[in-house]
Amino acid sequence: MRRPATAVPWGQVVRFTVVGGVNTVTFYACYLPLHRLLPYFAAYTVGFALSLVGSFFLNTYFTYRTRPTWKKFLLFPLTQVTNYAVQSAGLVALVSWLGMNSVAAPLAAALLALPVTFVVSRRILRPPTRRDSAPGQPESSPARSGGPV
Repeated sequence: MRRPATAVPWGQVVRFTVVGGVNTVTFYACYLPLHRLLPYFAAYTVGFALSLVGSFFLNTYFTYRTRPTWKKFLLFPLTQVTNYAVQSAGLVALVSWLGMNSVAAPLAAALLALPVTFVVSRRILRPPTRRDSAPGQPESSPARSGGPV
């Protein structure tokens, strides 16, 4: 039985959150040493770029249980533009306008961006297409999308 198109894929949401945590730790491990050498926004940008590749593979294999392809790999940074914009705006607002510490602000900005990033990355890595019912398409198989967490 197929889930309605509007059903929330809770397993994917949970896996996306776990991957987001791993990616945040990866990003932060890059950001902290760079923060000592560069202004906070430059360190943030470099850390963000370095963690992008790991995020792609974790999201394709673990979150959405789909095959990574060159097309998805090339589109994935485009999905992250939204994430980058939301996190960047949050970072600047938190540091410049609210006076938050620039070491902690990227973590808060990442939390603010989580729901938007989930929707955008799911749309790129598991686009709704007519292939949903086509055989031989593991990334769109209903059994795969509703698998265990």
